Amino acid sequence: MENENSKTTENKNVVKSLDSKLDNTNENQQSGNSSNFRKPRRRYPSNRRYPKSPRKTENASESPKSKFPFSRISILVPLFNEEESLAKLTKQVSDVFNNIKTDYEILFVDDGSVDNSLKVIKDLARTNNKIRYISFRKNYGKSAALNIGFKNVTGDVVITMDADLQDDPGEIPNLLHELQKGYDLVSGWKKKRHDPFIKKYSSRFFNYVTKVMSGIKIHDFNCGLKAYRKNVVKTIDVHGELHRYIPVLADWKGFKISEVVVKHHPRKYGKTKFGISRFFKGFIDLITVIFTTRYIQRPLHFFGMLGVASFLIGFVIDAYLSILWFLHEINLSNRPILFLGTVLIIVGVQLFSLGLIGEMLVHNDKKEDNYGIKEKKLKTANPKEQK
Repeated sequence: MENENSKTTENKNVVKSLDSKLDNTNENQQSGNSSNFRKPRRRYPSNRRYPKSPRKTENASESPKSKFPFSRISILVPLFNEEESLAKLTKQVSDVFNNIKTDYEILFVDDGSVDNSLKVIKDLARTNNKIRYISFRKNYGKSAALNIGFKNVTGDVVITMDADLQDDPGEIPNLLHELQKGYDLVSGWKKKRHDPFIKKYSSRFFNYVTKVMSGIKIHDFNCGLKAYRKNVVKTIDVHGELHRYIPVLADWKGFKISEVVVKHHPRKYGKTKFGISRFFKGFIDLITVIFTTRYIQRPLHFFGMLGVASFLIGFVIDAYLSILWFLHEINLSNRPILFLGTVLIIVGVQLFSLGLIGEMLVHNDKKEDNYGIKEKKLKTANPKEQK
């Protein structure tokens, strides 16, 4: 009996010691001191791999910047009396390039503004080192502003846009993405326009006529929002009022052209520069650009074609009347169509002669051929150097 009592007392002491240890570990866990308590290690297979969790950036909400294979982008803005919109336009362009990992510049070309546009540009340039500007003494026109701007840009890509805030700077990445596909010029298409009725539908008419006559399948030739590679702006010569037909000039030089739909906003500040005189100038400019691009080096193809057509029509008319007179002895003195045929023959001979004279002038005054060269390699490798 004594042995049994001693065993029971020992068992009770063991239970008490275990209870005290459990109480101590619970107190340590509740107090936060878990160093004395070690969890058993789990053994995982050595060849098992788990995906790494992505690192959290400081500003996780910021979207990554777009990357383009261009070292510098020039924003060219011709303007005339646009003082109210310049600050907002600069802010919009800067916001766009906050998400583009490429250096840029803004070149304002003041086309002889008579308001405070130049003063506003100078104030903006003091606080923004990306801004450059050129100011004309008087108004020379948009073509002159673009031409001088093309000569002074430093980027390998040039984006042109109007200063009236109707062109959306947010479309710049879309133009650059299209340019990456291998095109040399990307023109914006204002598919939904916010312009007055006359300006809207006269522009559609001109675009349709230009597309038919030039063979270039784009919808909006005169959109101010365009993207160019540097070799395009350094090659074409924009003068007179030919800024409306820059895609035609570029196509004649052999550059690849594309088009993307862009947003168009209603005008908020200033007045439109569109007038009824531009309606008639457009036809003259179209004839000029078609002739200078297609027939400047071969005028006989243009005048000769018209001359031959006029001569043949007049010859057929007079031959028909001559047959009537010879077979039926019809008096031709009272037939006015006889004089029409004679005049067409004379005009045809004169046009053909004018084409010949033009060919003589072109060949006698021929300078170095201005061909658009994509790549070239003229120096042959020395066999000794290769070894």
